[in-house]
This record gives sequence, C-alpha cells and structure tokens, in this order.
Amino acid sequence: MKLVPRYERLKQMAKRFPALDPSAIETCLTMLRLSNELTEAYEAHFARHGVSHGRFVVLVQLFAAEDAGETLRPAELAELSRCSRATITGLLDTLEKDGFISRTDHPEDRRMYSVHLTSKGREFILGMMPDHYRRIAALMAPLSLDERDTLRDLLAKVSSGIPALRDP
Repeated sequence: MKLVPRYERLKQMAKRFPALDPSAIETCLTMLRLSNELTEAYEAHFARHGVSHGRFVVLVQLFAAEDAGETLRPAELAELSRCSRATITGLLDTLEKDGFISRTDHPEDRRMYSVHLTSKGREFILGMMPDHYRRIAALMAPLSLDERDTLRDLLAKVSSGIPALRDP
C-alpha cells in the first residue's frame, strides 16, 4: 500500500463508512497520543521518587487535608482520589507499611478510622512537591494563560462527549 498521509487515508475510509469523521478521528488520536505520553512521563517522574501515581495522590490529599486542619477517612480518600474503596485500602496498606501514614480509630465507631501522614510522609511530600510543581510549570510553559483557559474549556467540552463512547 502506498504511504498516504493518515488524514487522506481517513477520508478514503469515510467513503466506505459514512459515520467516519476524519477530523474527529485525527483529533481523538492526537489526544490519545498526548495521554499516553503524559502517562509515561508521570510514571517516570513518580518512579524517580519511588512512588506510584496512586500513592502520590493519596499523600497529596492527606497533606492538603492536614494543611487545612482536617482529617480524612478511607471513603473520603477514595472519593477525592476517584478510585474504589478497595484500591484505597491497598494503597493505605502499602503506605502504612512504608511508614508514610498512620491510621487512628474513630472514637465512637470502631468500624471507622481516620488516616494521617506521619512525619516521614510529610517530609516526603514536602521534598517532592517543588520538583513536581516545577515539572508541571515546564510542561505548561509553552501556553499563555489565555491558551490554558481555552484548553481547559475545550477539554471540558470533549469530556462531555465521553458517554458516547461508553453507551452500548
């Protein structure tokens, strides 16, 4: 097959599949590539610090809560982290084993407990955050503030269409 630019191949396929929108496919593929590149970059970044993305999210949530004078229960962490309670339980188990968090029983309900950063966990986050924020700033540096606002708005619009991919 002769090498034809992808957009031209998509236009050819659209003749066979009328629902195929070449521009939509090309834009979606661009977003998927970016998503994969971001995931790989974040995984490498977190690996340099010896944590997974999930563990990092939990530590940041706990840090932010404690900074605001609040405590969090596992169910609240699951909701804030957008993951299941089972996933949070696994993350908390490993974070506790590594000395980053501790659990405190609820004074009135033995089935509940709150989660707290240990001094080791707090020091870890305080040590990692400057590098983390610097890298995100560098990622977004090519965009002006207006472009960032526009990008967020556009991504929100795209996000509203995700149910179309999920529907049977």
